[in-house]
Amino acid sequence: MNRSTLRPAHLARVRSLCLSLPEASEREAWGDPTWRVRNKIFAMQKGNFAGGRPSLWLKLAEGVQDLLVKSNPRVFFVPPYVGSKGWVGVHLDGRVPWQLVAELVVESYKLIAPKRLAASV
Repeated sequence: MNRSTLRPAHLARVRSLCLSLPEASEREAWGDPTWRVRNKIFAMQKGNFAGGRPSLWLKLAEGVQDLLVKSNPRVFFVPPYVGSKGWVGVHLDGRVPWQLVAELVVESYKLIAPKRLAASV
């Protein structure tokens, strides 16, 4: 796992947020950790994109990506490959808005999880 791209405390915090959700699991893919619900990715930590800056990528509802990126482009960005599908990147190497990140992790989970699991959160 490419843990050197993210401070251990930040990775631990992201891991805790993701794994606190029902049936969430962690699996390495493309050299970085991903978090899944029933084998579908709802969050992924990336360190080899966005200029090598560590980041968390999350699936969000239509329009949210644009709103976040326009409101704070120093923190939020459109990630390659999945950005066209509504995913947003959150830089994790500066001042991280952890409360917002926690909310976005839950929202991403709800979009990916089966309805019964999503409703339980």
